[in-house]
Amino acid sequence: MKTLGIFRHAKSDWDDPRARDFDRPLNARGLRWAPRMGQHISGWCQEQGFNWDRVMSSPAVRAAQTIELAAEGAGMPQGAALAINWDRRLYLASSVTLIDVLRELDESLNTVLMVGHNPGLEDLIFDLVPDNGTSSLRDEVEMKFPTASFAVLELDVERWAQVEDGCARFTHLMRPRDLAAGEAL
Repeated sequence: MKTLGIFRHAKSDWDDPRARDFDRPLNARGLRWAPRMGQHISGWCQEQGFNWDRVMSSPAVRAAQTIELAAEGAGMPQGAALAINWDRRLYLASSVTLIDVLRELDESLNTVLMVGHNPGLEDLIFDLVPDNGTSSLRDEVEMKFPTASFAVLELDVERWAQVEDGCARFTHLMRPRDLAAGEAL
């Protein structure tokens, strides 16, 4: 079995209409929630008893800021090097491209965290988790997979090359609103 974490970048800024999409930074809400989600992801990993074998991210500014702030929120000392595999293919990638990237992963990796963008990440969940009415978490994502959301899928494969539609169980979902519990987002 392989474990795939899916982390959508935090809320980005649309204030500069001249900025390239790739260069858009996080807005104030994104800057606030990325570290909090990092703290949650770290706590979840501790509960599960593992660390990510690989963290791979889109190099877009908003995705890079998200994973870097999440690492700080997880308690990594400032300046500590988080080994992130920056992969341009993850920038605005479709589910098909994301599956191709997963299929190329080294088989020694068992736990991978992917940081990227919608609609690709959401579509990846829809493709990997069967739509057979047995996953209430999949149903939640059908309603919305907002910025800074974190999902975990257990892939029923021995090798990444075997990743295919319907091979996953959806085991965990956390969104900023789930952590907020009544506070303003």
